[in-house]
Amino acid sequence: MDIFNTVRTWNRVRQTRNELYSLSNRELDDLGISRGDIPFIAKRASSKR
Repeated sequence: MDIFNTVRTWNRVRQTRNELYSLSNRELDDLGISRGDIPFIAKRASSKR
């Protein structure tokens, strides 16, 4: 079961990161996010689910 959770978490981080990277700089700025923050935000967001 632990492997399942690890893969699920990894996939959530990957998906969140990809969605944020697909936003324009203007959209990220509107959200108050810089491109350098994306990996941290994606990891933090996936741990809250």
